[in-house]
Order: sequence, then structure tokens, then C-alpha cells
Amino acid sequence: MKNISRREFLKQTAVVTAGITGVVNTTETFAKKPSNGKKVVVIGFDGMDPVLTERMMKAGDLPNLDKLRANGGYKVLGTSTPPQSPVAWANFITGAGPGSHGIFDFIHRHPEHQFAPFLSTSETIGNKTVLKRQGTPFWDYLDEAGISSVFYDLPSNYPPSKSKHGNHKCLSGMGTPDILGNYGGFHHFSEDGPVRTREFEGCKLSMLFFENETASGALIGPVDPYLKKPKPVTVPFQAYRDNNLNTLIVEIQDKKLILKPGQWSKWMSIDFELQVPYWLNKKVSGICRFYLQEIGDNVRLYVTPLNIDPANPVTPISEPDSFVKDISKELGLFYTSGMQEDFKALQNNIYDDDEFVMQAGIVLQERLNLLDYATKHYDDGLLYFYFSSTDLQAHMLWWDGDGKHPTRNKKDAKKYFGVLKGIYRKMDKVLGEMIQRYGQEATVIVLSDHGFANFSRQFGLNKWLVDEGYIGPKKCKSLMTSADWSQTRAYGLGINGLYLNLKGRERDGIVEPGAEQEALLEEMITKLEAIKDKNGKHPIKKVYRADKCYSGSATELAPDLIIGFNRGYRASWGTCLGDMDSEVLSDNDKAWSADHCADPTEVPGVVFCNKPISAAAPSLIDIAPTILKEFGLEIPESMEGKNIIQG
Repeated sequence: MKNISRREFLKQTAVVTAGITGVVNTTETFAKKPSNGKKVVVIGFDGMDPVLTERMMKAGDLPNLDKLRANGGYKVLGTSTPPQSPVAWANFITGAGPGSHGIFDFIHRHPEHQFAPFLSTSETIGNKTVLKRQGTPFWDYLDEAGISSVFYDLPSNYPPSKSKHGNHKCLSGMGTPDILGNYGGFHHFSEDGPVRTREFEGCKLSMLFFENETASGALIGPVDPYLKKPKPVTVPFQAYRDNNLNTLIVEIQDKKLILKPGQWSKWMSIDFELQVPYWLNKKVSGICRFYLQEIGDNVRLYVTPLNIDPANPVTPISEPDSFVKDISKELGLFYTSGMQEDFKALQNNIYDDDEFVMQAGIVLQERLNLLDYATKHYDDGLLYFYFSSTDLQAHMLWWDGDGKHPTRNKKDAKKYFGVLKGIYRKMDKVLGEMIQRYGQEATVIVLSDHGFANFSRQFGLNKWLVDEGYIGPKKCKSLMTSADWSQTRAYGLGINGLYLNLKGRERDGIVEPGAEQEALLEEMITKLEAIKDKNGKHPIKKVYRADKCYSGSATELAPDLIIGFNRGYRASWGTCLGDMDSEVLSDNDKAWSADHCADPTEVPGVVFCNKPISAAAPSLIDIAPTILKEFGLEIPESMEGKNIIQG
């Protein structure tokens, strides 16, 4: 281990070790919740689509939502530009658009480093992970007024913002990583796996080699940066196969698991030992579950991503820090990562469709357990509760219509879309129970951040830019590795963003601000909106100029253009991180068969309320002002939205 001082140690720490130093100081103050009797309950059904919702209400499948609609408490809800979840939920949080909160995509870049992508909502700088969302969250106004607010699994709020007056609690949701800093990275072990562990997108595939029905494996944990040669910490395990009993026994640390095919273990904590100075906690605790998929001729063993331990979090995932620990005392261990349904396992053929549905069902049951906890501990003030099932299951199960599905035959596409409809019915039942519990004494608001659409064709923005001469050289394969920035006037990054290589802003910028900039923007808008697919359809509905649709003080990292796709289209997988596709337009061949990163007019969300909604065209930015007015507070000037349920 390196010989370093405490000060040097703190200067050099990164994500995991930042969490360790955070554990040292656990003193916190939290005011007793005031009680004025007023109740507002907000339920977030991420991705609930108005077209499908209205269809199911008409068929009598969603009676509780339909009852609110019949009483004037339903409208289609305008989403964000672009309609991506971190952007949309930040609109909800601040009551204002991206120009005020500074979130424009899942992925941003540092222009001074010339194409240096990072996750938009948080970033680790030195020994500290910081929340990148700007603006004032609406709960700060409740907090200041002495009104309690409690949020469960809130997106776009990791690390959780602090409560200044002790009246706010929050469990972070989408954007919360696992202990490796990934956003969903499983381990998979099989006899036909790679001899040397293969890693992709944070996931790890390894071979299990059995000799005398015994095999060894290891979970790969966080990197220990304080070794002379930093490397990941590993925790070994032994696996014993008993074909007679159709059983696999796994021994790891002091735990023994006995699994049959199709069986899941319970959550367990795994301790990773770091070589840190003696005065710091040497263990990083993560949690995981094992799932035995197959035994016999080919053992296949899946391990969930190494989630942050809610009973002993290595880094703060709630406000106050003790909030998640209190939850864990009652509920035990549970998923804490921001994206819990393991779409990567299905996308990469580790799961089949039924296994994904099963694992996603486990996530939903945990969320329902958490809802029970939330209602048990709620007296008054604001209660916000978030469900991911209507979004992450929709990405993998949605298929509306008779067109060719990317991976399923017509019968299976219909079958699994039916599974998603079953999720909508479950959410309707959840709402019914909440209305029965609180409807006579609380304002109840249900909302989604966007809707959904099939994703059958993909647009390779950077390939198009190369073909049109905006990126050089012609043989460029990746903006990361082979772009010649002296020949590049524009580039794509993220799902909807297009950036000019602007002189004075980008490190190697060549486009002159002013007349050249203006002419280039208008030229590309005209060309992009004119593109036609081989079937005659336009992939792109509208291209938005950031300087026309965003206002506020947080536009520094905004793209220059936002591409709004028509239904059925989205940016290609390669576009998101600057790769080149072989074709400009191609079929989506992934299990991720539905999306919402389109034109905002194509995928609006929904809003329901147990009071009549008076606004003709409400939008996400209106929800925060509405909540404040329900508690008798004035709408601050920083908010762009309005009250939608005023008389």
C-alpha cells in the first residue's frame, strides 16, 4: 500500500473512497416533523402513456384512473424537451425547464476537454460526488415553511440535496449507482462463459470450471486505488454441484446458499476489504442476490449488480443519511440502484423474456413493500412515491401494433405487451388503494414524465454528419478516437443532442461564432428535417434550437440543436457515445424495443387528480407550482409553471 498522509488520502479519493470518508462523520440533525394536517400525495408512474391509458380506460381496465377522468381530473401532460427521464423529472423538481436546471440529456460533455462525456445528473470530482442539477427544488420552499415532505425513489436527485430546515426526507432513485459506480452491472457465471472475464457496460461474464463437481469464482468489487498497482477487490466463492439433488451450493464469505434451478437467494451483504489507512473503515459493503438459471450440463449463475447496502451505505443515498437505514431496519435489504429492472441481462441474452418479467416483478414487489412503509409513516405534508415499472418494463415489453418487432415474433410481441398492460392494471389498483386511504383528506396527483412509442428504426446522427461533410475525416469510426477536430464542424452526443464545434467554447473549436454559426445551424435544421427513410417517412419531426427553446442561467452545457424524432424512430445506439454506424438509417435489433426520446409532442405524459384540472394544456413544469399552492405558498419567480387545479 502507498504511504500517504490523511490529507493526501482525502485529496485523492474517488467515488467509493469518498463514500468511506463520508461514513466517518455520521452526526446529523433532523427537526421533528411539524403537523398542520394538510396532505398532498403525488404518485409518479414513470412513462405511463396517454394513448394506452385512454384505450385501457375506455375498455374498463383502469377503473380508478377512469373515475378521476370522469370527474374532470385528467389531462395529457406536456413533457420536457427532450423527453428524457432525467430532464423531465428535473422539470418537475424545479417547476422550470432545462435552461434553469441545466439537465439536457442523459449524457453531457465537458467542452474544454473536447468530447469528454459524463452522466448529466451527477459527477465525481476529487473525493466528492456532486449533484449537477441546478435551480431550487420545490421542496426547499416547503422545508422553509415548516411543511414536511418525504420522497421515495426520486429521480434526478443523486446525491440527495440537503434539507436546510429538517423538514425534508428523500430516498434517491434514478441516477443512483451501484458500489462500482455503474448503472446496472451484473455478474454472470457459466460453464460456457469466457475463460478470462469479459466486461461490457459494467457487466462481467466469467467461466465456471467444474472439477469433481466443484468450481471457484469471484465477485469483482470496487478498485482499491491505494495499492501500488490499483486493481479491483475480489471476493471468492466456491460452487458445489449435486446433480442427484438438482442443487447448487454456493459458499461465499460466511454464507452458504442452496439453490435449485429457477431459485433466487435472499439479499446478502458482501464486504470488500480495501487497503486504506487504519483510521478509516476498511470495508465497502454491497448487497446482491444469486439466481440459479440452470444446472446439469451447463451451470448458469446470475448475480445482481452490487447495490449499495441500505443498512450500511458506503455513500449517502438518502436525506438524511439515516433515512434509508431506518427503512432497512423495517424492510431488510432491497434494491437501491437507480435502474433496478435488469434490462441489460435481457438485452444481452443472459435472461430470456420470462426471466426478465420475473426479475422485474421482484422489483415491483419491493416497491410495493416500500409503499406500505411510506403510508405507515406518513401523517401529513407531501408524500411523493415513484414507480419505475411502467417505464423500464415498457422499454422491454411494449409493442403497439402489427409491425415487425425487433426480436420477437408477432405472437410473443402481443403476449409481452399484455404483460405490460397488466402492470398498468396493477398501478390502477395501487391508485385505488391510495384514494381509498387518503382521497377524502388529501389532494392526490398522479403523473408520468412522458409516454412511449415503438422503437423500430434508428438514426445514426454521426454517420449522417460524416456523410454530409460535417465530421472529418471520412473514415472516422469514433469521435472518441479518430475524429479530426480541425475538420469537424458539428457532432452528436447523447440521445437527442447535436453540438457545434464552436470556437471559444470547445477546446478545438473551428466554427466562428456569429454569422458562420447561424448559417450552419439553419443549414443543418433544413437538411435534417428533410431526411426521408426508405418507406418515405421522415425520421425527424422537428429540430429545436436551444437558444430558442431554453431560457435561464444554466444553459452552459446545452446542445446547440435538439433532435425531435417521429414515433418509431430514435437515435442509434452508436450515436449516444459518439460512435459511427455503418448506415444512417437501420433497423433496431435490440430487445430494448420501445422508447420516448422523441419529439416532445409525440410522447406526452399523463396527469390525474382527485380535483378538477382547470388548465387546458398542463405541463410537467406546472406540478411543482400546483403543489406549493395546495399548501398555501406563493409560486416563486424562478418557476415557469402555473397552478393547474385552481378554481
